Amino acid sequence: MELFHGVNIDWLKKKWYFLGFSLLFSVAGIISMASHWATIGSPVPLGVDFRGGTEVQLQFASTPDVGAIRSALSNAGIKDASVVTYNVPSANEVLVSLPEQHNENALDAGRGQIVEALKAHYANPFQVRDVQVVGPTVGKQLELQAIKATLLSLAGMLVYLWFRFQLIYGVAAVVAVFHDTLITIGFFALTNQELSLTVIAAILTLVGYSMNDTIVVFDRIRENLRLTHRDSLADVVNRSINQTLSRTVLTSGLTFLTVLSLYVFGGQVLHGFAFALVVGILIGTYSSIAVASPMLVAWQEWRAKNGKAVSLPAAKRTRA
Repeated sequence: MELFHGVNIDWLKKKWYFLGFSLLFSVAGIISMASHWATIGSPVPLGVDFRGGTEVQLQFASTPDVGAIRSALSNAGIKDASVVTYNVPSANEVLVSLPEQHNENALDAGRGQIVEALKAHYANPFQVRDVQVVGPTVGKQLELQAIKATLLSLAGMLVYLWFRFQLIYGVAAVVAVFHDTLITIGFFALTNQELSLTVIAAILTLVGYSMNDTIVVFDRIRENLRLTHRDSLADVVNRSINQTLSRTVLTSGLTFLTVLSLYVFGGQVLHGFAFALVVGILIGTYSSIAVASPMLVAWQEWRAKNGKAVSLPAAKRTRA
């Protein structure tokens, strides 16, 4: 199925607009992350998975009053607790989070403190739906492992593309994926949303999804380089992007609608995961066209200016 026939968009002519767009969101995200680092010691707000702490999910018999719950906890001597509504409003659920404690025993006691405080100072009956307790040591280990997993995935993809295509293809693809990851995390910083293990899972999913889109375009570029020898690389890249545009819009569009549904209807549990994918799919699709492919042309032009012009490898002919 093809949505677009005879598309002839000069994508590379718009490269400065693309660069401005990428710089705008990248710089905004970096400034926001720097601001968070100065205030909370991390580039984005961290969930209990990474910072350590206690989270207690409560379901009340009737609509809970978040302000009254905060007052009840404060009256019981529980300071700096975060109280937010959880799930859909009709579920009458609240998530109470206690900040990181350096004493592991204090973390374990957090659930009991919350429950006793609400029983004593808040009349709305409730039940405990879930409890999550993570010590600061475990949280730091999870943070390091998440960073390592992301970097190793990028390194593995670089090596794969180096062998399948050429090093410049791998570098361009990894730069585009890093660009996607930076902007996605920047959106979390700008919107003050917490980074959790499920969000890291979404980012790793985004890395693979964005890389797949980029490889499809790169493969078409190689094929067109084999078929045409007189056209400039810029013309070949533009033609390749236009030829894969229908596939890109269909696959990315359907995936985007799916994750958008998760974001709207999935509830608080899937909110961070779905938000990362909503932003990531849009940025990942954009970067395959506006970041990765133009880098191939920029690299060849730079080589030509320095007297080191070299053509990109074309696809091998298939045997009949």
